[in-house]
Amino acid sequence: MMTVAAQPAQATSGGVGTRSRRRSVVWVGLLPFAGYALVFLAIPAVLAVGSGFFDNAGQFTFANLKAFADPSILQQFFASIWIAALTALIGAIVGALVCFALLGTRSDGFLRTTVDSAASVLAQFGGVMLAFAFIATIGVNGFITKALIAAGWLDNPLTSFGNNGPLIYQVAGLSVVYLYFQVPLMVLTFMPAMEGLKTTWAEASATLGGNRFTYWTRIGMPILAPAFFGSLILLFANSFSSYATAAALISRPVITPLAIKQQLTSETVVGVANVAGVLALGMVVVMIVLMVAYAALQRRASRWQR
Repeated sequence: MMTVAAQPAQATSGGVGTRSRRRSVVWVGLLPFAGYALVFLAIPAVLAVGSGFFDNAGQFTFANLKAFADPSILQQFFASIWIAALTALIGAIVGALVCFALLGTRSDGFLRTTVDSAASVLAQFGGVMLAFAFIATIGVNGFITKALIAAGWLDNPLTSFGNNGPLIYQVAGLSVVYLYFQVPLMVLTFMPAMEGLKTTWAEASATLGGNRFTYWTRIGMPILAPAFFGSLILLFANSFSSYATAAALISRPVITPLAIKQQLTSETVVGVANVAGVLALGMVVVMIVLMVAYAALQRRASRWQR
């Protein structure tokens, strides 16, 4: 009896040891990514933000924070926030409508797989490549601009859109360009939540006398709300921190990422050192708030996606 009783104990001990070894292997596998994130993300972020708390002599100070009292810096933050909010809202609404339309198609059908593949590619299509695509299409010498001039519908592209030239070279024009990757990103992040809606919920609503409007207002939308607003926050953060596309289109420091670039080359706020670090601190604070809100919404939405 003692021998028989000892066998389960050994098996249990071996299982615990196996799980412990598996966890060790998992942590070893994460080490390369952790090292990459530390060297190329964490350390540069700390150095960038920390530089805003030192003067030119290397002394610690809070005086640099008075840079936020400068009207131009406040205007740059406001421009970044409203561009991010506008593109996030439009992208979220359009992307949600696309997801709603895809619900009526087969998950393994041609249309669904094509849209998923296109969204995966276009969500990552940004930076200089995206800027060049818009410049070649609707820029001063873009083929659509040339076609409009040849048809007599447009006179001089440098003056027909105001003193700043075509729309894509202005702050408002960034919203058009950003939507090119905001809508696909919404499709990728929101579609799993739409697929998580169970048909039994609609059947239960119909059994109790509810119609489609009742189902969506009483069941569908409340369940999808955390996922929708979580995706909205993700789109806002994606647009708020975008740099390469805006830098390729606009040379003036009209938004915060472009202002950081300018401040790294020349200080324009008199009496304030390391303005780039101060601006980076402001962006980090905004991103932390967004990350906390996104994590909270994702935890709430995950309850319905299991």
